[in-house]
Amino acid sequence: MKNDILWQLDATEIAARTSQGELSAEQTVTAAIDRMNAVNPDLNAVVEDLSTEALERARQLDRGRAAGKPSGPLHGVPVTIKINVDQKGHATSNGVTALKDLIAPDDAPIVRNLQDAGAVVIGRTNTPEFSFRADTDNPLFGRTHNPWGRHISPGGSSGGAGSAVMAGIGALAHGNDIGGSLRFPAAANGAVTVKPGLGRVPAWNPSQSAERGLLAQSMSVQGLITRSAADLHLAMPTMIAPDARDPFHVPMPWRGEPMDGPLKVAFTRNTFEYDLHPEVNAALETARDALSDAGYIVEEVEPPNVFEAGRIGYRALMGEVWTLMKQDVDAYGSQTVRDIFEVYFQEFPPFLETELLQMMAKRSQYARDWSLFLQDYPLVLTPFQPRPFFGPDRDTEGADGVHEVLGCAVYSYAMNFLGLPAACVPSRLAELPKGKQPISVQIVARRWREDLAVDAAQAIESRVGRMCQPLWDQMG
Repeated sequence: MKNDILWQLDATEIAARTSQGELSAEQTVTAAIDRMNAVNPDLNAVVEDLSTEALERARQLDRGRAAGKPSGPLHGVPVTIKINVDQKGHATSNGVTALKDLIAPDDAPIVRNLQDAGAVVIGRTNTPEFSFRADTDNPLFGRTHNPWGRHISPGGSSGGAGSAVMAGIGALAHGNDIGGSLRFPAAANGAVTVKPGLGRVPAWNPSQSAERGLLAQSMSVQGLITRSAADLHLAMPTMIAPDARDPFHVPMPWRGEPMDGPLKVAFTRNTFEYDLHPEVNAALETARDALSDAGYIVEEVEPPNVFEAGRIGYRALMGEVWTLMKQDVDAYGSQTVRDIFEVYFQEFPPFLETELLQMMAKRSQYARDWSLFLQDYPLVLTPFQPRPFFGPDRDTEGADGVHEVLGCAVYSYAMNFLGLPAACVPSRLAELPKGKQPISVQIVARRWREDLAVDAAQAIESRVGRMCQPLWDQMG
């Protein structure tokens, strides 16, 4: 197979072919690097090129296989790592100029797990300052662009990851999510992801000088952005491998126990005070029909109050940010990000002191309500956003901009506050006045059942197809 099309292979196909000896790791990594060299100058998705060490690692993997060493489940799969996670010998800048020389002393669990499985890191991807925007731009590396066109933000904070994987720069892209930072870029770029639930993927940065706040610890998770749902089933078992450096990691298998009978799916198109755009409604109906045809029992029924849980959860997070992080944002952030944070605090008035502790305690009530609901409906199909994805820098446009970007995204950050798994999958390619744009839906699952959410995403993808193909046709 020619190198000029190897970059199009999904991780599942790469791993199958390299483990059988049909392809070498050097071939697959070289193809991904060639693709990166061809498209990244326009996208600025990868901001640290690791081609030299990637090729050497690929050759080591090939030599090991030739000597009879067993191949890992991700043997020769090219991946990218977001710049807010430690990779030994590289800066964990988090998009902040003041941190550009913060060199990681060791690999974070996620990096170690991927490499132990045979994956090859070809580059590190962009993030906004402090990884706290739903768009991706910073003074250190500049703006990342969406491969669909500059009329759409690439999302954030894992915007570099989403742009890279959909453009063909690596088959898997690492990202993380405290309020939507895996799902925003997946939705923006037409990729697939699952935000793992609390405790599923071990996390820690050896370079950090202090522990994160309790809400940051309980809402933030590590994950992957992919071009196909099957790649999540391939790679997530690697991601969840235990690491003692995360004392709260839950060592459970990726696949849960089979469930009796057809799964019931609660379907809602409630967008609360926000108007539901016709294209989003059409995407929801396509996803609903795909699940019904795949054998799921889909019922239009309201889950527990998402709006209340989401808004209270994000106001609590803003209280923790105000207390523990605002000083660093003021000292090291650009004027742009400082202005955005000021509007965040207006959109989500921070809970502070006693009220913050009370709202953190209330999290258990919301999570319990959802756990009981998910006993009857193991999956919930929801909008991700009420409107098609916004344009670049929309969150810099004052209160209206932040409200459209983040204020209306209650289905996103509610799931972080609840600690529940949530997949995001495109179910429509819209023809809008400014150009084509993927539209995604969200699938929430029972605690510990990320596999069920990915199964449902696969069923939707089987109906709609992968968004990468029309994107590549457009890119030429």
